[in-house]
Amino acid sequence: MNSNEWGQLKKVIVGVADNAKIPKDIDVSLRCVNFADKVDESKIQKGPYPQQVIEEANEDLQIFVDFLKGESIEVLRPNVNDCNYYNYCPRDSVFVHGDLTLATPMPIKARKDEWRAFEKHLTDPLQVPCYHETKLYNTDCIGNKDILALTEFAPAFDAANIIRANADVLYLISNSGNKLGAKLLQNALGDTVKVHLLEDVYSYMHIDSTVAFLQEGLLLANPSRIKNKECLPEPFRSWEIIWCPDPVDIGHYPGWCNASTWINMNLFSVNTKLVALEESQEPLRKVLEQHGIECAMLPMRHQRTLGGGFHCVTLDIDRHVD
Repeated sequence: MNSNEWGQLKKVIVGVADNAKIPKDIDVSLRCVNFADKVDESKIQKGPYPQQVIEEANEDLQIFVDFLKGESIEVLRPNVNDCNYYNYCPRDSVFVHGDLTLATPMPIKARKDEWRAFEKHLTDPLQVPCYHETKLYNTDCIGNKDILALTEFAPAFDAANIIRANADVLYLISNSGNKLGAKLLQNALGDTVKVHLLEDVYSYMHIDSTVAFLQEGLLLANPSRIKNKECLPEPFRSWEIIWCPDPVDIGHYPGWCNASTWINMNLFSVNTKLVALEESQEPLRKVLEQHGIECAMLPMRHQRTLGGGFHCVTLDIDRHVD
């Protein structure tokens, strides 16, 4: 059972970096969703990630896994396979809320079966068909961050577009999630849970470098995207907001950068009093500790390179429900 971002963690899937790659065939889905910011396609790095990145990312993931096990948490891992993209971010492909486990209709074709690598750890997953027809993508988004990559031709969204607060979930409209996807999610959740849209704040691409739920009534917000409480839908305007300080840039592997510096606010809650945070983010640690939240400062050297911090590389499938 798992319906929020902060309950005491009991069981979690943590990704693996093995065989991570950017497909050499940059089709329209990958071009629009991941690389709309690059006008010149020749500037897109393709092929397998450097072996140094893979090895160091796996070292850091193992340190994270050991930390979680030290907190008496059951940790599961995806199969190591010859994937089309990667199995580094299980957060992206599966949404869990209560009894619902949903393999989402991911808009990038190369990632549509990513969830299969950890399917054995899921309970009765519901798979939603993915549509990757050309009509789903608006190529005018290339070079223009104000134009979204996805049309409303069919439902499409990554699970990482969503964060949960029990009876309310927040869904980011972006290059990786459209309004039809939100409607599909609402139908899957039923009448007891409300899907709230976060719009016109950020297009590239997931929600967890923009907003993080820390406790009931307490959230962390990226001030470069969330300008004030009015940017948030109800009921989140009544929540206390911690405004994230400027992140400490830890850099990336030369030529390989798949996230802005704001990936460094991508933390993962073990419970309401403990989070995992990238070890260089001292300004954020100090702010969180002022709110009674302890930070386990852990390495995640390639979160900008691979495009995923601690929230991204996890899929929490069981938390204690008060």
